[in-house]
Amino acid sequence: MTDSMLALPGLSPVFGKTVVAKFDGGLLSSYAGILVLREVEQRLRVADRLAACMVDPRAPELITHTLAEIIRFRLLMIGADASSLRGDPMFKMALDLSPSDRELCSQSTISRLENLPDARALWRMGRAMVDLYCESFHKVTRRITLDIDDIFDAVHGGQQLRLFNAHYDEYGFQPIVIFDGEGRFITAVLRPAKRPSGKEIRGFLRRLLRAIRANWPKTEILLRADSHYCCPEVLDWCRANGLDYILGVAPTSTLQRHIEGLEASTKARFEAAPKDGKARRFKEFYDGAASWSRVERIIARIEAGADGTDTRFIVTNLETRNARVLYEDVYCRRGQAENHIKSWKTHLAADRTSCTKATANQLRLFLHAGAYWLMWGLRVSMPKRSMWRVAQFDTLRLRLIKIAARVVEMKTILRVHLPTSCPGQDILRFALGRIPRLVT
Repeated sequence: MTDSMLALPGLSPVFGKTVVAKFDGGLLSSYAGILVLREVEQRLRVADRLAACMVDPRAPELITHTLAEIIRFRLLMIGADASSLRGDPMFKMALDLSPSDRELCSQSTISRLENLPDARALWRMGRAMVDLYCESFHKVTRRITLDIDDIFDAVHGGQQLRLFNAHYDEYGFQPIVIFDGEGRFITAVLRPAKRPSGKEIRGFLRRLLRAIRANWPKTEILLRADSHYCCPEVLDWCRANGLDYILGVAPTSTLQRHIEGLEASTKARFEAAPKDGKARRFKEFYDGAASWSRVERIIARIEAGADGTDTRFIVTNLETRNARVLYEDVYCRRGQAENHIKSWKTHLAADRTSCTKATANQLRLFLHAGAYWLMWGLRVSMPKRSMWRVAQFDTLRLRLIKIAARVVEMKTILRVHLPTSCPGQDILRFALGRIPRLVT
């Protein structure tokens, strides 16, 4: 057995001094900042909301780890990008345990949790995520923007719902994900890797609207998406339910006829003064596909540059008259949703959907959505005009969560000794002062 009191051999002297290194540091952690995420989670109550949607079949007298505790531990691990920290003192403290207390739940316990919920429990979790979104505002907001998109999630096993996608040349899922215009996560739905049909989108939006209206009956809603979601079923449903929309439209020969002359003149304008940069012009008109129930207001953006002309179309029922404003200031902001998806998928590994059962993979989407809320809560607690307010999640993790610490447990107090040279001291103090005001 290795003696922790023995010094590491073979270390060279430094500045003429002998170097003595021993494994006697006591309770150490590399994740001191997890205590800050703990405060965010306690304020948002993500774990309690998700756990309340499930029925625990275990005998109460034999339970060591509650469902809420397992979920909370998993959310914190996702946020910290840590996979095996059952005995880490900071994670124990984040779950209201002392550093010397029992170890936290194992991966097998987490796996059993992932396979526990049925379709009804997942439906309740979806409603709980929408309720969390609505309660994240200090007061009922007058208007919200829903950015809807889907992402490809490659899989390499025999998972339920997996489907081969010829575009990506892989098997996978294509979940639908919705954020609001400010970057708040609303919901995600697991589905096969194919383009969603109009009826599927309409059914999904109907359930989402019902959940939002249960919290905010009179809030105005703007739906924003690319051309995948510009279906006759979606357009008719939005009009019937009082939703505004601004959607991309796939170019067709009918639409192209409206802007042939403008394309030619825009190209000529660029060729006359190429040093002035790309030429951009706009045109609006009313037209519609044969499958649409009525003509719609369509805006065309024509851009000419060194690579030729590029034309994009959008359809909207917004009353703003300026076509440039609608395209550049309203529709193009949809691109910010792709950054939110990147934060969720890349920085929080939301594409780890390797469970066999579809219900387990759907729960994983919700767990990673919960971790997104923790990191989002940490970010919005930062000063508004600082770089921290726009920092990526992996930057927040490396700078503010993965901080070395030594934990000393006494009878009535737990002392956490952080590095004196820690560069994030001031910002951590500021964030901890702001976290209690995340929601009301």
